[in-house]
Amino acid sequence: MAELLLLADPKHIHTHTDGVSLAFDFDSIAALRSWLHLAGLTDPNMLTAERTGTTDDGRHYRTMYAYPTWHGWEIYAYAKENTTGPVLAPATVDRLSTLAVEG
Repeated sequence: MAELLLLADPKHIHTHTDGVSLAFDFDSIAALRSWLHLAGLTDPNMLTAERTGTTDDGRHYRTMYAYPTWHGWEIYAYAKENTTGPVLAPATVDRLSTLAVEG
C-alpha cells in the first residue's frame, strides 16, 4: 500500500467508510495516467471515463475517472484540469500524455 500511495502523489486521498475503497484526486489527467501506468493498473477492461464541460462562469475543463481494483481495494481516481486559455491541439495533448506516461 505504501508504494501505491507514494507513486500516486495525489493532491487528496480519502478512505471511504466502507473500509475497502479509496479515492485519489490528481492535479492533472497526465498525472493520473502516469500513476496508473507506474502502479501497473493498466488493464484494458478497467472502467475509465473522460469528459469535457463548462463551469457556470464559462470556464472550460476536462475530467478523467478511473476505477481500478488493487489487492481487494476499490480505487476511485479522479483528475480535473481547466482548459481555458491557450489550447493545445488534441494530437499534441495525446503525444504529451503518452510521454508523461512513458517517462
